[in-house]
Amino acid sequence: MTGQSPLIEIHNLTRTYHIGRTALHALNNVSLTIEPGEYVAVVGTSGSGKSTLLNILGLLDRPTEGTYRIRQQDAVELTDRQRTTLRNREIGFVFQEFNLLARATAQRQAELPLFYAGISPKESRRRALDALAQVGLADRVNHRPEELSGGQRQRVAIARALVNRPSLLLADEPTGAIDTQTGEEVMTLFEQRHMEGLTLVVVTHDREIAARARRIITLRDGAVISDERRPAPVAS
Repeated sequence: MTGQSPLIEIHNLTRTYHIGRTALHALNNVSLTIEPGEYVAVVGTSGSGKSTLLNILGLLDRPTEGTYRIRQQDAVELTDRQRTTLRNREIGFVFQEFNLLARATAQRQAELPLFYAGISPKESRRRALDALAQVGLADRVNHRPEELSGGQRQRVAIARALVNRPSLLLADEPTGAIDTQTGEEVMTLFEQRHMEGLTLVVVTHDREIAARARRIITLRDGAVISDERRPAPVAS
């Protein structure tokens, strides 16, 4: 990582929601930097600001105050169209509830980001099939969500997130809706991509999942209360 610019830089990030006359501070002056190739877990209790932070990092939401730069580009000042283009180019997002289209096949789900990126149908098909094969679904490409198990749906979501070859993968409680064994398989898939250079940020309430990361950021009441880096294991 030495000599590279940070992938993510956020400074004094605040996100406030107004419910009637009440102001809810989901994030409160959060500052942190994430380098290319890091493996980061974000933990905290419900309501601590984990998902709000991830949504801002994924350009799905805007902060109320503060700055957010990705690859040294000011993401806060971008238009909605520019944000969509940047997100499609740089970021893959995996949600707890999969967020798949009900009537689309696994292949079509994986092709969608490529369609929005302007990739040709032939190349989109090739890359979608390759992504599905990488997550173990080569024999399920024509199946729709109702024909797939929970773990298989999550694998489709992962293929969709990775098909555009993003530099950053954001995962929001990726094992929350699947069984333990499938969750282990999903995390192994993430970690294989991380070993290939992908920057990985996982939001989780599960301390065992968090312990797999090399860095653990803990949020409480919208603020960072700890930022722990763990040394990489020494090769034998």
